[in-house]
This record gives sequence, C-alpha cells and structure tokens, in this order.
Amino acid sequence: MRQGATLRGDACQFRVWAPRARQVTLRLVGGGDYTMQREDSGVFNATIPARAGDRYFYIVDGGKPLPDPVSRLLPEGVHGPTEIVDADAFRWTDDHWRGLELRDSIIYELHVGAFTPSGTFDGVIGRLDYLASLGVSVLEIMPVAAFPGTRNWGYDGASPYAVQASYGGPEGLKRLVDAAHRAGMAVMLDVVYNHLGPEGNYLAQFGPYYTARHHTPWGDAINYDDADAAPVRQYFVDNALYWVREYHLDGLRLDATQTIRDESAKHIVQEIAESVHALGRELGRRVCVICETDENDARYLLPPPQGFGVDAVWSDDFHHALHTLLTPEREGYYQDFGRGDQLARALEEGFGFQGEPFNFWGGRPRGTSAQGLPLYRHVIATQNHDQIGNRARGERLTSLAPRGARKLAAALLLLAPHTPLLFMGQEYDEDAPFQFFSDYGDPALQQAVREGRRKEFVEFDWIDVPDPQDPQTLERSKLKWKVDGGSDRRGECAEMLEWYRRLIELRKRLIIAGERTCAAQWRDGSLVLQVPREKARVMVLAGFGAPAARDVDVSGWGEAMRSEADGYEVVVYER
Repeated sequence: MRQGATLRGDACQFRVWAPRARQVTLRLVGGGDYTMQREDSGVFNATIPARAGDRYFYIVDGGKPLPDPVSRLLPEGVHGPTEIVDADAFRWTDDHWRGLELRDSIIYELHVGAFTPSGTFDGVIGRLDYLASLGVSVLEIMPVAAFPGTRNWGYDGASPYAVQASYGGPEGLKRLVDAAHRAGMAVMLDVVYNHLGPEGNYLAQFGPYYTARHHTPWGDAINYDDADAAPVRQYFVDNALYWVREYHLDGLRLDATQTIRDESAKHIVQEIAESVHALGRELGRRVCVICETDENDARYLLPPPQGFGVDAVWSDDFHHALHTLLTPEREGYYQDFGRGDQLARALEEGFGFQGEPFNFWGGRPRGTSAQGLPLYRHVIATQNHDQIGNRARGERLTSLAPRGARKLAAALLLLAPHTPLLFMGQEYDEDAPFQFFSDYGDPALQQAVREGRRKEFVEFDWIDVPDPQDPQTLERSKLKWKVDGGSDRRGECAEMLEWYRRLIELRKRLIIAGERTCAAQWRDGSLVLQVPREKARVMVLAGFGAPAARDVDVSGWGEAMRSEADGYEVVVYER
C-alpha cells in the first residue's frame, strides 16, 4: 500500500502522511524510537528491522503515541498500538472465483457480532451451509473497520483499514471470504466514507483530513474538496481498493452517500466506483459498488459524465410504501407514504418519488426520473439494519405485522425484478430485536450517546429507548436461531423458512433468468404484480387486509404458492 507498514524481507517499511508535522517518530513497542525521514509530498518514511506481530506507534511533533492511520490490525483497541500484519501470509483457495453478476444476486445482510453466539467471522463460517441451502448468493457484512470496545454497529469505526480484532481480525475476515467463495457465495462489505467515529479517530492529528467548508450530521466534513484534499481522496480510494485486492471482496456498499460533501469536478463516489471497477477488470473479477442514499437520484446510476457510474442504489421507497400498508405507522419519514399506488410505482419504476414534494423534507422535491434504469439496479428490502435498528426498541416486522402480512411482504420482495436484500433472521421470522449498541470508553461520550439516542425518537413518540452502552443491548440483538430446535416457535419458524426457500427457488427459476421488468397495479386494497411486463411468467396477487383481486384472468396459469392468514391473502402463479 502507499502508506502503512509493508514487510520487506527481515525489515519493514513505514510510511505515513503528515504534511504539517515538523517531525514524526516511529516507536516500536519494546524496540526503541526511530526518527522518520520527510519526503516532499509530506509523507514520512522509515525502514527498520521488524516482523509480523511487532507493534508500533507514531509520535507527531512530540505528542502522545498514536496508532497508524493505515493500520491493518489494532489488537489492543483503537487507542493502542498498530500490529504489523503479513498481508501475503494467508493461503487463498479461491483462484477459480470470478464473482457474481449483480442482476443474479440475492443479498443477505448480517452483523458479525449479532449473527451467531460467538460474534466472530468463524461463527459466520459455521452458518454458510445454512445460507447456501436457503439460496443466498451474496453476504453483505455490516462494517468491520475497528471501533471502540467490542460492541458497535460499525458505522462509528475509527480506523478505516483495521479489521475489528474481536471479530477475528484480518485472518478471520479472509477465512470467511475464502469459505464463502468455496460455497459459491460472494461477499460485500459496508464501508463508511462520510465520517469517522468520535472515539479513537486520530486522523486530524496527522493532516487536514477534515474541512470546515462543509457541515455534516457528525460535524466537519471529510476533506474531499478543500486545500490538500488530493491525498485525503487517495486515502479513501485506496481503502476501497484495499478491501477488494487484499480481502478478495466482491463489492462495497457505501454508507449514506447523500452526506458526503464534495464539490470537486469529479465526485469522490465516482472516483471510487471507477477505481474499483478498474481493479476488478485487472483482477478478472466482477466487483460492484452500491450506494445507500435516500435521494432517489438517478445521477448515481448513470454513467460518467452524466453520473457517478455505481452499480446499484438502496431504494427505500419500496420499503416505506409497503411498511405503511402493513402497519399504522405514519410518523417521521413514513408521513409521505401510505397509498397503494406508491407501492405499485416503486415496483414498476424503482423510485416512488421522482420530483414530487416531500413533506419530511419540508416540502422540497425529492427524486428524479428513474426512466431507463434497469430495476435490478435498485436494491430493495422489507427489513434491514436501518429500518429495524433505527427504531427506538429495534422491533422487527415479526413484532409489527401479522404473519400473513409478512408472507405477503416476502413474496413481493423476492418475486419483484429488483435486487432483494434480506436482513439476518427474517427468513425464519426471528423475533429478537436489533437494537443500537455501542461500547465507548469515554464517560462523557457514553452519556451523550444515551441522550442523543433518546432525542432521536421524539418525532416518532417512541419511549423506553434501550441503553446503547448496556452489554445486554447487544445480547438481546443476537439471533436466537429458534429454527434450530428447542423452541416453542420452532414449527412456525420452520414453516416461514420453507416459504422463503420456495420463493427463492421460484425467483432463481423464473425471475433471474428472465427479462427484468414488471407491471404493477393497485386495485382497491389489492396489488397485482406481473413479471416481466410483457408475456409475464410470474404473477403475484396480494390482498392487503382484503381478498386478492378476483377479476384477474388466471387461465393458462398454474398456482405455485398461496397464503391466507390474518386477513392477508397472497397467491403466486407461474406459467
């Protein structure tokens, strides 16, 4: 890499960008201090005898010892020393792997710490056979960049290159990716390029990584377009490439890109997408970039120079429209939803809002036309970490809507021509919540997080917000795996799991291989979905608290699946 520690035989080269520093000292733990040499670019370097497993700090202008901004591993936490890692030590077995096409993907989002009792990469490996039998093709892992303590969603990571030690560190992540590829599954990683967490983030002590030119929900923005921005941009572009090259990842999901502030001629999102795609071509692998954004902006998906050229976006309108038809909730961002025609439009066109006034945005227009954008480039979900975890108590749909409604939602999700995303456990009706948890060490920050979490839900009128710092908040959020046995819900869970498996099999047989368009029509409490639009092979009739449409001609169709429960009816036909 351009920076960080690189082993060279019996020595190690260290490079760090600190353009405003007069002196940088390398402190090898147990091995003394070394004065680093400054280059004209503002990079300081030193090559000394060192080996994998040795630990070190940097000291900038006589300040306190700091971990490397390009740490691969922080075994003692985000305030401790960086450990030198031999990036070439792992023996990969995935030479055959060439990646998967996005249009063929069924994505499964998981949090490493909450997916299994061990909360490790190896724990996820132990469940790969289960995921393969479900029919999942892509694992999407919530962020693993090092964060304070051992409990965090990952979006407050402090060291973008370091793999969280408590999950299993770099070797653990590589074992997981290698094992997933052997099982025929791709692996994507959530990365956060809009901010770093408030504890253990030392970038500003090395250089102008932030700028007051722009404000974000977390304070000053990352410096993508102010003075000395070029090395900062390179730092984050290199980070994206690092995950693809060093960990063989098949894609990146960029968090909340609407909060990235960049007025450069080439937006940083475009630069990341171009760089990642170029590396994928060089490596002979399919690698994708997906953006999370609430903007409904086609610019992300259009090719340069009209747009940023990413592969897909998270499309929230499907979730919001469906959620408000299945529950009575109309607070916050749900206030603009609640009509069946909005769900039909999100299914048929991708974006539900395409420039109409959006009350949650103060009446400002939201969205652009989605015309010409293939529907598979919209990633849709009925549940994900945001829509569950950003509730005060983290309730899943299992707790909010009846079983018949959940079956209906699954059928629309998995038989729509978009790219579906499942959130861990929803396939068997997991009832454990997914709550917000953290493990900050600073008492003032602990209290600020507690208070901020409570204030966040004032407009939703939600109370009894769990304490993010309480270790039990994570424990409550771990999957209970009641489908395994030993539970009074085992039968219910097994039946829902079979419903998902049958839907996924139908999707792979009739949706993925076909034309990815659809026709969707709302008829007085009932939705009619046909895929594709012309010469449909799959039809879903879904009744929301009412019988499914009875006036649809089903001659020539065969009934594939049916559910009638709790006032919700869904019938799936194929031909």
